[in-house]
Formats: sequence, C-alpha cells, structure tokens
Amino acid sequence: MRFTSLVIELIRARPRLVVWIVVLLQAALWLLVPLVFYRSPPGDLAIVLAFGREYQVGTDLGPPLAFWLADIAFRAAGNHMFGVYVLAQICSVATFWTLYHLARTIVGGQQAVLAVLLTMTITAFGSPGVEFSPAVLARPLWVLLLLHSWQLIGQNRRNVWFAWSIEAGLLLLTTSAGIVLLMLVAGFAVATERGRRTLLSLDPLFALLVIVVLALPYLIWVIRADALGVPPLPAVAELGTRALNWVWLLVGLLLAVSGMLLLVALNSGWFGSKTEEAPIIYRPPVEPLAANFVYFFAIAPALAGSLISGLFGLDHVVGGSAVALLMSGLAMIVATGDLIQLRRQRILRSIWAAAVVAPALSVIAVSLFQPWTGNGEVATSLPATAIARFFGDNFERRTNQRLRAVTGDPQLASLIALDTGRPHLLLEATPERTPWLTFARFKETGGVVVWRASDTAGTPPAELALRFPGLVPEVPRAFEWLVTGREPLLRIGWAIVRPKTP
Repeated sequence: MRFTSLVIELIRARPRLVVWIVVLLQAALWLLVPLVFYRSPPGDLAIVLAFGREYQVGTDLGPPLAFWLADIAFRAAGNHMFGVYVLAQICSVATFWTLYHLARTIVGGQQAVLAVLLTMTITAFGSPGVEFSPAVLARPLWVLLLLHSWQLIGQNRRNVWFAWSIEAGLLLLTTSAGIVLLMLVAGFAVATERGRRTLLSLDPLFALLVIVVLALPYLIWVIRADALGVPPLPAVAELGTRALNWVWLLVGLLLAVSGMLLLVALNSGWFGSKTEEAPIIYRPPVEPLAANFVYFFAIAPALAGSLISGLFGLDHVVGGSAVALLMSGLAMIVATGDLIQLRRQRILRSIWAAAVVAPALSVIAVSLFQPWTGNGEVATSLPATAIARFFGDNFERRTNQRLRAVTGDPQLASLIALDTGRPHLLLEATPERTPWLTFARFKETGGVVVWRASDTAGTPPAELALRFPGLVPEVPRAFEWLVTGREPLLRIGWAIVRPKTP
C-alpha cells in the first residue's frame, strides 16, 4: 500500500489552506526576528522614514509612494518600528497570495502551491523583505500587474483594465524601475497575436489616461528637477568592467535561487530508484501562450534588470532581486510537466524548511556572534531608541523647545530623526538631497549636530566645524550595543545649535 504524507494530502485537498499556513508562518518569522534582534532599523530604513516624514512628491531616492506608506505605518504604530515591519510582511503575504492566484489560473491549484513553496526559498524574499523600501512595495504591485495582464491577454477579461491601470500607476509611483517593467508587459503584448488583439480597443487608451493621472505629480517633479533621462553611457574603456559587474549580478541571482534549484534537482529522477512509487501532483495541460508568458516574465526582468545595472555600474538589480525572480518558481513548475512526482519527501521537506529558515538563523547569528569576532559593527545593534531619546530630551531641557532638526553623521542623524518629535533630517554633506531644510533654516530653528567621537573631548570633524563655525562640542555620550562583545562602546560626539527664534 502506497503511503502518502499528510502534507501531500493537504496540497491535493486544501491548497489554499497550505498557502495561507506557510505564508503566514514565514511572515510571523520575519516579524519576530527584527522585533527581538534589531535595536535599530536595518539598511536604509531610517533614511526612508526620514524622507517619508516630509511627504515630498519626489526625491533622489525615487517615487514617493513607499516613503509615504512607511511614515503612515510608523505613525500608526505610535512612532514604533513595529508598524513598518508589519507593513513589510503585509506586502510579503500579498505577494505570495497573488502569485498563488496567478499560478492557479495557469497550472491549477495543486501545482500552484508548489510554485509558491519554491518561490519562498529564494533568499531575496528573506531578510531583505524586512527592510521596507520601494523594492518591497513593488513586489505585490508587480505580481498583481502580471495577474491582470494574463487575465487580459490570455483570458480576454476586459473588466480588469481599470484594476490593471491602477496597479500600473501605483507601480510608477513606487519604483523608478516601473517604466522598465511596464515596457516588458507592453513588449509581450505586442509580440503575441492575442496580446495585439487585446490592445485593439479603446480600453488601453482609458487605462493610459488613468496611469497618467496617477503618475502626473511625480512626472511634473521629475521635469522640474531636471531628472528626466538616463545616466551617461560608460566609456569604451569601462565596458569590460561593466560587463564583469553584469556577470556578478547574474551570479548573485543564481545564488538567490540555489535552494530552489537544489529542491528541483533532488526531486528529479536522476537520483534514487526508478521503481519508487512517488505521489503525483497533477495539472491540466498548459497552453503554449501561458507557458510563454511564464517563461518570458521569469527571464526578461532578471536579464533586463541586471543588464541595465551592469551597464550603468549599479550594485543591485534594477527593480530588486525579488521582483526579477518572482516568476522563477512558477517557471520551474511549468517546465516540469503535467505530472509532478514528489520523491524523497522527507529530504525535500527538510531542505525546504532549511532554505526558508536559514536566512533568519543567519541574521540571528550575525547579531549575537559577530560582535565577538571583532569583524565590524552590526548596524542593527545600535540602540536607536536610546540614542533618539537622549538627544531629543537634552535639546528640550536646554532650550525649552522640542528638537526640530538634526544633522551630522547620516546614520546617527537618521536614527535621531525617529524620535517622538520627528525632527527634520539635514544631510549636511549633500544638502541638495534634503531640500526641505537648508543650513540657514537649521541655524534659525536650532538642532543637534552628531558625529562619531574619535577622542574623549568629542572634537567634531573638520568638515562639520567648517560648516558650523563656533560649534561647541559637548562631552561625548557612550551607548551600549545589543551585544557588546569585543566592540568598544559607541561614542557619539554632539553639539547643540541653539535656535535664534523663540
């Protein structure tokens, strides 16, 4: 008698339940890890919140939607990072749930579960998803756009044009790569007969109108800021270096899907006995247009994003690795065939669980053990709340006014900008990036200038002393890390610029 595990039976009988269970468990994992092991926001999240606090139509970081939503979530949680972490996991859940719906329309519900499970092993959906950013918000918008694009092209459902146009407009308001992604969708539509037939109506014109209305404020900002256009092409002598950069980006994408490739390889017939009776997950045949749709959007975003990044010398794939690899799991399922045999189920389950949990374990290990190796500080171990509270309270006690602005070291200043009073951030080395606050305005309203102290006197760096003549440093303040280890205490030099106006 053939034995079939409970997991296989659940995939066959309750595919939606399986998707909800694994997706919510992963979201809970990546919500718990930063709450327990992060004392400061990861990556550039503090900068994102500082920019979002200003509600600018556009900045040098790109379109504004992600920054606005981050600030709203931060305020809704009582100026706590919990709100932003929840927002990031909402984007993750929405991404996988929409991917399941897209996969179900192509390969059926049972194999759609396998597509979601494979996609979850991609490392780009692990710890990078905690750092809410335009790339994180672009994930659910991109997969929604693909779902409705397939419904328009493959299923001729004209009633989704309005939803498609809203998603396209929001994608343009989220990431600068939105125009590239929309061009890929348009290119696939033009290249296929059913796609061209879909475009031969008035619906695309109305959709284009909605997109323009949504993106118009940002487009006006781009024109006024003279940011319209592309960076200059590299010189011929630099092409070799740029090509090598592109190759390394492709290698990074391959490493990100290594867990998925390992699962597919172990489940193939290359290993084990030929007579093994493995349970089968069945699907109806996939039509050629659907297979081409999946393969195109599994390959084209990765190639286009990495090529553009390599050409212009960027250190990341345009649009984000998760967006580029979003359809790779479904592409693997489509390529496998109508009948998928699940061999060596225990090994597959163990490897899948390891691939999903390993990024979280690596984050925990770095947070707890790297300070003991002395190989550099862990950025998420900075005591952000204590730093912000100390400087906010000291400024208010000395001036009888709340802290309105902060500048100096960008990392430290952005953490202080998370204080309950939400002071404005001035990037003193690149003030054009923070046009909402000038040096003259900073000296009027007053604020705190911070830097990393290199001596016990707290002598400010020469460039800060030049920009703020007469700066009187205070006694440096020392803060403890989450895990001290071999790292010395974090010493912050600081000075108060007293307000000129009451």
